[in-house]
Amino acid sequence: MIDTEYSDNIEVMITKEEIAEAVKKLGAKISEDYKDKEIELVGVLKGSFVFMADLIRAIDLPITLDFISAKSYVGTQSVGAVKVYMDTELDVAGKSILLVEDILDTGRTLSVLKETMLARGAKDVKIAAFMDKPSRRTIEITADYCCFTIEDRFVVGYGLDYDEQYRNLDYIGEVIL
Repeated sequence: MIDTEYSDNIEVMITKEEIAEAVKKLGAKISEDYKDKEIELVGVLKGSFVFMADLIRAIDLPITLDFISAKSYVGTQSVGAVKVYMDTELDVAGKSILLVEDILDTGRTLSVLKETMLARGAKDVKIAAFMDKPSRRTIEITADYCCFTIEDRFVVGYGLDYDEQYRNLDYIGEVIL
C-alpha cells in the first residue's frame, strides 16, 4: 500500500483491479492477433515498464523483448522535440514490432519511433498503449491496442510519472495541482 501522505494530491481514476482486467483482455487480444507470427515487443522507457511487465505475462506466445528510451515531456508539458536516450539492441529488420507505451498523448514520440522501426526494416509496426488521450493529439497516429481512453487530464501511477515521481502507485490517478 502506498503512503497516503505521499499521494494525497492524487485522485484515483482507475483502480488496480480495473487495470489488471484490462491488461489481461489486451494480452488475450494480442495473443489471438499474433498467433501465427513472431513478435518483438519494444517498450518505451521509462513509463511503459510496469505495463509491459504485466502485458508480457498476459500474452500467450513466444516473444522477444527490447527497450528504447525516448521522451518529449518535461513536467506536465510536451517540449515538442523527441529525444532518444537509449536505443534498442536487437535488429528489428524483417520482424513484427509492437511498440509498448504508457500513454499515447500528442503522438510525437510514437510517430518518431514507429518511423524509426520501419526505416530499420521492420516488417510491420503496431502500437500497444496503456492509455490513449486523443484530445491532445498533434500528430495523426492511433494505437492498435489500448487499455483505456481518457480525457485531457495529467495522470500518474502504474509507471506514469510527474517529474519522475508516482510511478510506483498501483492505480492511475489524476494529479491535483
